[in-house]
Amino acid sequence: MKTVYSPRHHGHSGNTELVAGAIVPAFEMPSRAEFVLSRLKEVNLGPVLEPEEHDLSTAAKVHEKAYLDFLPTIYSRWRAEGRDGTALPFTWPTRGLRGDKLPEHIDGQLGFYSFDGGCGHVGGTWDAIKSSHDVALTAAGLVNAGERAAFALCRPPGHHAGHNFMAGYCYINNAAVAAQWFLDHGAKRVSILDVDYHHGNGTQEMFYGRRDVQVINLHADPMQEYPYFLGHADEKGQGAGEGFNLNYPMRWGTDWEAWSAALEDGCHRLTDYAPDVVVVSLGVDTYEKDPISKFKLKIEDFPKIGARIARLGLKTLFVMEGGYAVADIGTNAVGVLTGFEGG
Repeated sequence: MKTVYSPRHHGHSGNTELVAGAIVPAFEMPSRAEFVLSRLKEVNLGPVLEPEEHDLSTAAKVHEKAYLDFLPTIYSRWRAEGRDGTALPFTWPTRGLRGDKLPEHIDGQLGFYSFDGGCGHVGGTWDAIKSSHDVALTAAGLVNAGERAAFALCRPPGHHAGHNFMAGYCYINNAAVAAQWFLDHGAKRVSILDVDYHHGNGTQEMFYGRRDVQVINLHADPMQEYPYFLGHADEKGQGAGEGFNLNYPMRWGTDWEAWSAALEDGCHRLTDYAPDVVVVSLGVDTYEKDPISKFKLKIEDFPKIGARIARLGLKTLFVMEGGYAVADIGTNAVGVLTGFEGG
């Protein structure tokens, strides 16, 4: 299996986030991608390629253009205020407030375009975001050109980013952009299978009213876990998208037996949809030792995930999402890929 990776992700480093009432070093750090890359080479999964440059025209079909225009300006405007460190929002629009009015000041705009305090910006953040986007589309091109599967080693991740907001370490929704790219290049239907511990709220929000992209999320119950305000089982799509959004919320402490039962049901529903290609939002924070998650999957479970996805018999793009047990992230992420290759 070919992997696409960009070293430019290192520009997004040294940033902080707001969590549990404190400003702390971000859990989403450069070493995440490097551990995965090291493991890829250790098992000789296949060639590692650098991404080709892509414009944002496909991204603009799933993201609001004004939001995409805002992202590259953030840090320079932050610095123009005489500030250093990480650019973070401190206020957000909520129910009853004027969420239709874009403030002029950078602080107001950061809140307007953010869901939480986890998407900090430093000097190299935009370049890393753009390179992650390019990684996803280059890997999609490999699959479209005939590869059975490809791996987009994206950093930053993407599945929490919605059409006009950043969230949960995510800025551009790489999996969603790739799905749109496949549609633009001949696919009639695409399934996004999100196996990250956290619900892919941004992906759901983007495609909730569409029937050409099926979105399947296996995740922690939002009654207990981030992102809290989306991901319930009764969210099935609306309008033309009715029935094409599937959520499998699971309680803290979920183990392989319960989690794999949800995966099996999701795969059956995916098969019924009969997509031309599958985009897997590959988060491995379901791991029992993940520092910010509360599921109980073990190292030996991750190859089983890949093997089950392989049995779908469909062209597959894997897009890296979460996973914060840094020492084991390479073993677990690549375990899914080797399980797929052997499946």
